[in-house]
Amino acid sequence: MVIAFEWYGCLLLLTGMAGSVSQRTDTLTPPAPENAHSIRLDGDIILGGLFPVHSRGERGAPCGELKKEKGIHRLEAMLFALDLINKDPDLLPNVTLGARILDTCSRDTYALEQSLTFVQALIERDSTDVRCASGEQPIFAKPDKIIGVIGAAASSVSIMVANVLRLFKIPQISYASTAPELSDNTRYDFFSRVVPPDSYQAQAMLDIVTAMGWNYVSTLASEGNYGESGVEAFVQISRETGGVCIAQSLKIPREPRLGEFDKIILRLLETPNARAVVMFANEDDIRRVLEAAKRNNQTGHFLWVGSDSWGSKISPVVQQESVAEGAITILPKRVSIEAFDRYFKSRSLSNNRRNVWFAEFWEENFGCKLGMHGKRPGSPKKCTGLEKVGRDSTYEQEGKVQFVMDAVYAMAHALHRMHRDLCLGYPGLCPRMSNIDGKELLGYIRNVSFNGSAKTLVVFNENGDAPGRYDIYQYQITNRSAEYRIIGHWTDQLHLNMNAMQWASGDSSVPASVCSLPCQTGERKKVVKGVPCCWHCERCEGYHYQASEFTCQLCPYEQRPDQNRTGCQPIPIIKLEWYSPWAVAPVFIAILGILATTFVVVTFVRHNDTPIVRASGREMSYVLLTGIFLCYVITFPMIAAPGLAVCSFRRIFLGLGMCFSYAALLTKTNRIHRIFEQGKRSVAAPRFISPASQLVITFSLISVQLMGVFVWFVADPPHTVVDYGEQRTQDPENARGVLKCDISDLSLICSLGYSILLMVTCTVYAIKTRGVPETFNEAKPIGFTMYTTCIIWLAFIPIFFGTAQSAERMYIQTATLTVSLSLSASVSLGMLYMPKVYIIILHPEQNVPKRKRSFKAIVTAATMTNKLSQLASERPNGEVKTELCESVDNSTPSTKTTYVSYTNHAI
Repeated sequence: MVIAFEWYGCLLLLTGMAGSVSQRTDTLTPPAPENAHSIRLDGDIILGGLFPVHSRGERGAPCGELKKEKGIHRLEAMLFALDLINKDPDLLPNVTLGARILDTCSRDTYALEQSLTFVQALIERDSTDVRCASGEQPIFAKPDKIIGVIGAAASSVSIMVANVLRLFKIPQISYASTAPELSDNTRYDFFSRVVPPDSYQAQAMLDIVTAMGWNYVSTLASEGNYGESGVEAFVQISRETGGVCIAQSLKIPREPRLGEFDKIILRLLETPNARAVVMFANEDDIRRVLEAAKRNNQTGHFLWVGSDSWGSKISPVVQQESVAEGAITILPKRVSIEAFDRYFKSRSLSNNRRNVWFAEFWEENFGCKLGMHGKRPGSPKKCTGLEKVGRDSTYEQEGKVQFVMDAVYAMAHALHRMHRDLCLGYPGLCPRMSNIDGKELLGYIRNVSFNGSAKTLVVFNENGDAPGRYDIYQYQITNRSAEYRIIGHWTDQLHLNMNAMQWASGDSSVPASVCSLPCQTGERKKVVKGVPCCWHCERCEGYHYQASEFTCQLCPYEQRPDQNRTGCQPIPIIKLEWYSPWAVAPVFIAILGILATTFVVVTFVRHNDTPIVRASGREMSYVLLTGIFLCYVITFPMIAAPGLAVCSFRRIFLGLGMCFSYAALLTKTNRIHRIFEQGKRSVAAPRFISPASQLVITFSLISVQLMGVFVWFVADPPHTVVDYGEQRTQDPENARGVLKCDISDLSLICSLGYSILLMVTCTVYAIKTRGVPETFNEAKPIGFTMYTTCIIWLAFIPIFFGTAQSAERMYIQTATLTVSLSLSASVSLGMLYMPKVYIIILHPEQNVPKRKRSFKAIVTAATMTNKLSQLASERPNGEVKTELCESVDNSTPSTKTTYVSYTNHAI
């Protein structure tokens, strides 16, 4: 803690303003005149005083405008009380009370700095580092010792100051701080107050709300100890007693931004049923809240319940009368002190020089200017000094004047009893009271009991709180005049005159602010925990329906709630329709494929004995064309409405068409591979290359697929299922059950897996036979067919399984599968048979027999071609060209296309 000093040569004075250090001078001068920011009255015992003479400053300034009522009225009440006590022969006889009164400027941090003045006399000063120029010891002027403090007003200021005063054991009696936090005797043990804490006020306000029949209210608090603690107490008590629900609990910032109060009104309107608003806010915030309600055209909507900060003040409701009409406010029971009115009205510039702020009050009160140094620049008139309070200006005693006087008298009565006990009739201060112990004085304060200025008993409980006594007001407008009217009082319990109340609507009945309206059909009552009278109407969401007034239950899996959610109804069942875009495209492709396949088959049958058909291997070609036809046909059972027959067809033909196709192609590529591998070793033909052998091998491979399907039929007979999970959307209105065959993704993989295995094996053989002469048994077209088919199915896998979680799963997967099968068949049909059909129909001159070549000659030609290809890759360009030319010269010249098939040779 830093305490500042004034330096006058070698005389050091403890000043009344902490934090200000004057300049050093070379000569010894008398003490400076009394600081213009405090009042000092001499006396045997000095009391401190803290009053909000000025409002909070803006833009970094500690102090703002003068506060006439809350500041000057209260300050003068303390001076008046001191005058009365010092004149009273029965109270502290021969002992004079003095004062050191400071301005808090309604700011807790500034008040803390000011309050350091009160503890200066208790701080030990180290003067070892202070030396005079002459070498003499410095002289310290002893500051006034403050034995007790009256104040402060705001709870936030009292809390800040109390934390300092308790360190130096200085008792404190507040006349206006009502925050419940200050009742904590472990933290604020030297704090007392003559006003009841907000915990009593909160109980009184809750009783008012309950008496009105309001069980749904919002709370609004100014940021700070007073507002937040008051609302917290109200909420806590309402939870403990039940019956009242808190709709919203809003806070007004210390420094509200532009439009902040409009936002607060809009927030309150989010719960329109909570018309009652319980307010613990300072009068400036109350005024701005009412202004915002008026701007937003909410006159008559809100039912205000104001704390003692509103009370019966006029300033919050000036020009807001219509919005404030019907407001119920609470105020600690008080009376107007007539003696103070006479005293204050007699104050003038000539007889009140002890109040350093009275001249500023004079200017403010009468709207004039005092000389050149007046505080009101540009004022239209000059003050004459002959103005009179109450005659030339409006005057109404501030509400806390009574409590200021009670606080001063409480301190005086405690000192009187201490003097009686310690001095035993000694006139004036005895030696034992020359250094008053703060803790001992606190004990006397807590035990005082006297009738205060309002003729009501002033006592303190163990926490230093005064008993709760409140008057209940309502702001009413009658005959175009507005006034606060007492409608009841609260002393431990509420006494309310309902017939004296008046509302903005003109109706004598109390407006409603109920927690919950009756729930609509399909909504359940969700009771707020701890508040059984309050509930939220919660719609039965998702697949729940209203089973009772308080519960929602889940519909059975195959059902969804009906339109009003009072029961359940079956979920509609859908299937892939023929007119769906997902079905039209695959069906169109399949029809074209079937027509093309039929055309090829008819063409081959009509030209069955021509060289091209014979060279293609007629038997294997028909098997392959059968598989291609089945690949197209499977589209129709895949799209048809699921049933026992359709599901059976799907199981049988789903993989059978591919199995026919790739079994035939695998047999052909395997035959070519074996022929040329055998040809490298001998001129003898390999076994099982005849057409009959090829058919046996092909149907052996197909039988494996058929055997698997048979086992599948036996293990799990086909049937239809309705899948309610595939299109079970968050909105039950869009939920659908999908009618489908019981073919799972695993079963589908198994069904197609064997065919894909044949396809991959066939591709491997196609790669191995890529060196076969171009015209030999379609080796090259088969290779291209298999490469393209592999690409198609590699693209199929991520599309099919990647859409497993999609709501359109049924449509996408069915279309993908059928299109992939059709594309595979189209590739085979287009690459293997369309060129031949083209020659058969458009170029029959090429469809003529060619000379037969022996098996040995064909193998030798193929072997020579392979060797030449190897030499071409191993020799330089010139050598390769020479060898190739020689090879060409020695070979049989042929420039026309030749169709060679081993079926034409006897091997």
